[in-house]
Amino acid sequence: MESVEPQSLKKLSFKSLKRALDLFSPIHGLSTPSDPSSKQIRISYKLNAEYGSVKNLNSVPVQNQGQNGEKTKGDKVPTSTALVLSGNHDGRTLHHDGNQNAIIPGPNLLPKAPDTDVHTTGMAGAVVSISGSSERYSSTSALMERIPSKWPRPAWHPPWKNYRVISGHLGWVRSIAFDPGNSWFCTGSADRTIKIWDIASGRLKLTLTGHIEQIRGLAVSKRHTYLFSAGDDKQVKCWDLEQNKVIRSYHGHLSGVYCLALHPTIDILLTGGRDSVCRVWDIRTKAMVCALSGHDNTVCSVFSRPMDPQVVTGSHDSTIKFWDLVAGKTMLTITHHKKSVRALALHPKEQTFASGSADNIKKFSLPKGEFLHNMLSQQKSIINSMAVNEDGILATAGDNGSLWFWDWKSGHCFQQAQAVVQPGSLDSEACIYALSYDISGSRLVTCEADKTIKMWKEDETATPQTHPINFRPPKEFRRY
Repeated sequence: MESVEPQSLKKLSFKSLKRALDLFSPIHGLSTPSDPSSKQIRISYKLNAEYGSVKNLNSVPVQNQGQNGEKTKGDKVPTSTALVLSGNHDGRTLHHDGNQNAIIPGPNLLPKAPDTDVHTTGMAGAVVSISGSSERYSSTSALMERIPSKWPRPAWHPPWKNYRVISGHLGWVRSIAFDPGNSWFCTGSADRTIKIWDIASGRLKLTLTGHIEQIRGLAVSKRHTYLFSAGDDKQVKCWDLEQNKVIRSYHGHLSGVYCLALHPTIDILLTGGRDSVCRVWDIRTKAMVCALSGHDNTVCSVFSRPMDPQVVTGSHDSTIKFWDLVAGKTMLTITHHKKSVRALALHPKEQTFASGSADNIKKFSLPKGEFLHNMLSQQKSIINSMAVNEDGILATAGDNGSLWFWDWKSGHCFQQAQAVVQPGSLDSEACIYALSYDISGSRLVTCEADKTIKMWKEDETATPQTHPINFRPPKEFRRY
């Protein structure tokens, strides 16, 4: 038997293309002959679809011109066969009825059509072809009922402005936490110190030292006079604010600790770090209750709730996990994100939370973790931190210094601000590492890479007229 030489993919593609050309080139450019009956059916369907609501109106008295140019009153044109076109002039609507042409004053319902579509013949009015016009004006959206969008319209929020810049740290400011009494807040920095600031005046009240690496997580207890801190030195510390010193240390993490949260009802502490484990600690005994293991990369965000799921974590492995605290196992894994989930924000009133990643900001429901929607624009930056207050304003901080404000209900971004580095700092230090609202939700504090702390509040002089809402729902929810 003769051996068949294998042909290359390029040669086979050319042979297939030549075969197709040989088959279809003789009939290329030949149009299908028109079918008058199908054209008539198509025209009648369009007439019923577009003008069905105005076909059965009562007869309208009109003024026609006789053959001698005299106006005759009382003649009626049945509107059941009238064709309403958008090619009107001076607020008049053109009706076509058999062999007569009538000009009837009427509302300008449709946008003005090109002049080529309406031909005037002297004083006899306008002559319009039914077959041509029905195809030309098939999309008359003005006559159709406007259906309101199903997407919720955002509530108006005044823009936020920076009213205070606090300096004092000697390194990047990486973390922040507020006092439950809303009288002070604390910040952790890469200079290995924790500083406590007065909210009203912005003055430094106290500096705590004890960590040997940058401090990435802070939390203030609502039940005790305790402050908890975690850092890259693998240490988790408990500070007694009555004595201003460390009273407990929680040992167990194998690498840097990136996030920290307190349970709202139980005396336990949650920490997550580079060892891909979220560890649960008993505050009093310093013992590790359990280790929530299941992530494949750094656990960089965590929050807790009084009910299931009691623990929610986000990781660099681009997943969000819900944890059963009693069993110490995963309840649910959310895989909607494509990149690291560095920030989570739990709504203070609703059973919803948002997650921030470099690909998008997404909103989920609790307790089942159902996906609700994406935010309606993309920040195009690594989201380091995010927070939401009771008024439904979500603030997100980007790695490029962008600070965006969103309406929680609709996902509409109503303000985009940019961090301005302090004199003497590099432009690359325009980065926001952490942010948080105070207890009242009326002030926002951002921690930045230029070693400063910025405080924001709403602009009291803004009104809906000076700052209107520029909102467009997603394409799939628009109705024209």
